[in-house]
Amino acid sequence: MPSVAVMDPLDGIAFEILRENGFEVLPPEGFKRADAVIVRSGTKVDRNFMDAAENLKLVVRAGIGLDNVDIDYARKKGITVRNTPTATVVSVAELTFALMLAAARHIPKAHATTKAGMWEKKRLKGIELHGKTLGIVGMGRIGREVAKRAECFGMEVVYYDIVDVPGYRKLPLEEVFERSDIVSLHLPLNEKTRGMITYALMKRMKGGGVIINTARGGLIPTDDLLKILEEGRITVALDVYEEEPPPPALLKYENLITTPHIGAQTFEAQRRAAEEAARLVVEFFNEAT
Repeated sequence: MPSVAVMDPLDGIAFEILRENGFEVLPPEGFKRADAVIVRSGTKVDRNFMDAAENLKLVVRAGIGLDNVDIDYARKKGITVRNTPTATVVSVAELTFALMLAAARHIPKAHATTKAGMWEKKRLKGIELHGKTLGIVGMGRIGREVAKRAECFGMEVVYYDIVDVPGYRKLPLEEVFERSDIVSLHLPLNEKTRGMITYALMKRMKGGGVIINTARGGLIPTDDLLKILEEGRITVALDVYEEEPPPPALLKYENLITTPHIGAQTFEAQRRAAEEAARLVVEFFNEAT
């Protein structure tokens, strides 16, 4: 049977499935002779990687985004690329709501000041999500899961996307920012979306607004983030960054809430991603024989 190099940490279920189906499982350094590789976000499958892996027929990304894989070059070399687009949807949607609530009720500040022995009850007056407008930029799987949760909180949902999504109001991108109390980003990162959320766009938000990014850091240029944070008019909640870890200059702002790219970091999501990735490998080679 073919060999599979597992390039990044993966739940043990993937190894069980592969070995049960007779695959040779290789460590990362064995990728050059592997017939398939399973990666997460830590491995860059670029031209050099694919040229070095002379037997490579399949790349599986255990996760949603494929921005760490040179898809065009893979296509030229006849290498199939797959991902697990549904495995981490719920986990990312739930983190998005956690950040939304954290911003609305000043939870990070409340936690830090109370632990420091202060009692900032009056200063930390927040807002209710009920009755607020949530603008979703990117109404794919995760965006729709966020929208469903927003409805349960009594929020109005508007969105921007290149496709129509029944049941929600579609608006131009600029109007989403102007009308929304909270904007949540759920776009893939590609040539069209990189740097798409500019300072000029974010500045359209009303004072006291919130921008949440649990998608890809490259959607917002760091310089534009610094500029909007410096103004202090809105709160920004980030799980992803253009540069990871983010530069210290970004982290100094009180109106910034940060988490270290943990959107998919739940036991359930990682097990689903690993299981789906392994099954994709098995199915691919079974179909080829």
